[in-house]
Amino acid sequence: MRQSRGQQGIGITGVVMYSQLTTGKQTYVKSKIASENTAIEVNLGIDTRKNKAVKYRQERVIWTEDDEIIKHGLMIKTEMKAKFQRGNQSIGQYLKMTSIVNPHANIRFKYINSEGETEIDEFWKRATRNLPKPVNSIKPHPHGIHLGQLQRMLKESEERKLTSFLRQNFSGVSSRAAKEVCTKAGLSDGAKPKLLKAEQINSLLDACTNVKFLPPPTNCLSPIEDLLIKKGLSKTIDSKFVTTLTRSPRVTSGNPYQIEVGLIFGGSIPSDQQVQLLRFANRVPLMYQQGGCLLTQAISSVDWRQYGLEQSGGKGIPKGPATILVHLASTNVQFTSEAKEAVASNEDVLQEIRKSLLELGRNLRRHMKKKKKMAKAQEKFDLINDILPAIAEKASSLLNKPIPELSRTISKIMNAVIFEQSTVWDKETKTTKVSGILYNYTARPRSYTILMNWPEKQGAVMIDNQRGGRKETTGLWAWKIETLQPGENAIIEFGLDNLEKGDWTETEVFYRGSAEIIGASKLDEKILEEMKRQNSEDLDEDLGIENEVDETISNVASRAEVSNINLTEVQKESFQTKLFEEEDE
Repeated sequence: MRQSRGQQGIGITGVVMYSQLTTGKQTYVKSKIASENTAIEVNLGIDTRKNKAVKYRQERVIWTEDDEIIKHGLMIKTEMKAKFQRGNQSIGQYLKMTSIVNPHANIRFKYINSEGETEIDEFWKRATRNLPKPVNSIKPHPHGIHLGQLQRMLKESEERKLTSFLRQNFSGVSSRAAKEVCTKAGLSDGAKPKLLKAEQINSLLDACTNVKFLPPPTNCLSPIEDLLIKKGLSKTIDSKFVTTLTRSPRVTSGNPYQIEVGLIFGGSIPSDQQVQLLRFANRVPLMYQQGGCLLTQAISSVDWRQYGLEQSGGKGIPKGPATILVHLASTNVQFTSEAKEAVASNEDVLQEIRKSLLELGRNLRRHMKKKKKMAKAQEKFDLINDILPAIAEKASSLLNKPIPELSRTISKIMNAVIFEQSTVWDKETKTTKVSGILYNYTARPRSYTILMNWPEKQGAVMIDNQRGGRKETTGLWAWKIETLQPGENAIIEFGLDNLEKGDWTETEVFYRGSAEIIGASKLDEKILEEMKRQNSEDLDEDLGIENEVDETISNVASRAEVSNINLTEVQKESFQTKLFEEEDE
């Protein structure tokens, strides 16, 4: 099993059939893969009596558009009678939402009315040329198996021993865990899977729920990743602030899942309406049954008032100039019905989404607080710089004395430490340049630790970091500013390589120190510890799988030593394979 947009092809089958029933016309399909020189053209229909596809015409053609040969792609053309509507549940909105979570795709929507006039022609340009990473299929996990599925797997099993069946057909099952399952189920390790009776299968299923297994691999998931979510949101919605987050993969009931969220604020978004909710499951927009969806429930459970949005009673969908995106990626998304319009309740997933949204809320609050303080400080600074030099010049001319140096006087009046930060794309070097200047407009020396976030998890490489510093945790770098005298400033500069234009447009700045810095947020040590813990869990999960493999190899090697067999590394691998084969006999 793996993450996929669909499972059984019912959607496209319905399109072909509905087109055939309403217009009597066939569906035209053209398909080409990069390794072949020609494309396949075919007209498809459906035999409704036999419920089978029918090919009316198929031939090989050279696929060209605008005198250019198409290397690979798929085109489907169909006609049907339907009602065209606009609004939040329209085709245009569906494609717009699709472009956000599929930033690698160019999408064009063109509507031509019955008179041949083009009423709508929208184009959402791709935000990246990087395709989503391919996902691997994994075996089902014992904690997510159902009785009917287990019965079918046992019936189709070719293994001769129950322990071998468990190890070979499920993910996360070690030799130790397989034996423990058999013991708790009251079954022999060597029981033949095909011969198990109904009550024995029930006992086996119950035992699986009470045994601790390794978590399933998460390479079956293909998240959008927060940088691309940010680019997807920015290209479709005009705003002043965007924050996104991709959580680490988690497991619920044996099914891997991953949560991604985004929040876009300000700009042209109306401030007197409810925030717009963008719900997705495996990159597919969910446009109906919003009230009964788990993703909506998670958004409603957050008290958005503390983050600057209006919300009656601290519950429900908030109001304000914002759009909130939630994407659930999983190998097995549980929907409320076969229509796949809303995600069903799951406490683990709900809490994971809630944690993600709280992080976005904190980012929004920091942004609004920082902007407000920066605007106030800038207004004060501009006022002082306009008035004070004029007063000094006038007084000096009256007293016939030179104009005094005003920097220390301005510092005393300002009485603030300010950090100005910029993140820009350098088109010559194809890198992102991040710089910040710390100004000490106070009457005493200051000492700080400045921290900035950067997209390390997304593959960015930090370069040209002249000031040095140290890594605080994944995606967070720290610089120690020992002593900053009154009127002085300290500059921090570095570059980010291995990114595309628009991938990284805003850098969060934090600080450790006694006095407040306008333009930066005081580091919350509890949040930092949570970040370190999460990074540690991700590392432990990867190491856990490796250790389990090492343990298996060690067991095989020790059994070989008992038999007084002197093996090389290559021979150990061969013995391991042979040993497993013998257990199947």
